[in-house]
Amino acid sequence: MEGDSVTLNTDVTEIHKDDDILWRYGAENSLIAKINRQKQLFSTYDDGPDGRFRDRLKLDDQTGSLTITNTTTEHTGVYKLEITGVNLISKSFSVSVYARLPVPVISRDCSSSSSSCSLVCSSVLNVSDATLSWYAGISVLSSISVCDLSISLSLPLEVEYQDKNTYSCVLNNPISNQTTHLDINTLCHTCAERDGRSTSQPVSVSLIVLISAGSLMIVAVVVIFWICRRHKQTDPKGKFQTCEDEIIYTEPTFHERKAQKSNVKEEDHTEYAPVAMRRSDPAFDNLI
Repeated sequence: MEGDSVTLNTDVTEIHKDDDILWRYGAENSLIAKINRQKQLFSTYDDGPDGRFRDRLKLDDQTGSLTITNTTTEHTGVYKLEITGVNLISKSFSVSVYARLPVPVISRDCSSSSSSCSLVCSSVLNVSDATLSWYAGISVLSSISVCDLSISLSLPLEVEYQDKNTYSCVLNNPISNQTTHLDINTLCHTCAERDGRSTSQPVSVSLIVLISAGSLMIVAVVVIFWICRRHKQTDPKGKFQTCEDEIIYTEPTFHERKAQKSNVKEEDHTEYAPVAMRRSDPAFDNLI
């Protein structure tokens, strides 16, 4: 595990005075540590071509075993041991250092048009040589793996809203795992406003809004009807006129004029003149 220490043992109980011990790393066989008994040089180190081993190596002067401290994923690779002198030994060690796994995250996929609950389990970046899996109980439903690439992983799952199975998402590598359990009752209602399914609280809120809107509409209709009825008038023939087109009627009164004597000489010729009538009240427009 990243951050731990690893010791590569030579399986030698004691180094002879004429033995030389060399430790090399990688495909380039870069020399990273050595012990030279003849020249009385003990425990000399090299940081490596890129400095990845700086202050991380320790040799056992009695056995020649190499310890790598505070390991990172950069220390993954092949290490070679060479012992020359009285003992002739050549050994190779394959070391794999794994990053500490993050806890996978389960989220609701609101972009899905499915009628069931669509979920996605994902991991963060920099996860290599790991497998992401969905489990129903102890049975694997689906999985996805990545070996050498440091990329994010995601895995979808669809479940029914009333599903009673126990689901979990597991991220694991050869030496560790992280598990997140699915809570359907909580997570499968986070997109309720989109797919029409919700918990009791969202349903109550929606119902209250609908009832309030209906009540306001009924009140508005009643008020409008009352106002219009109040302004209606009834004419003598029983016809109703609204306040917008209100017409006022009046009964004409006729007065008989007394005959007067006229000194005007009657003639056979009669002249007519135009008579202009002036309306002062718009209410009489419909009467003339």
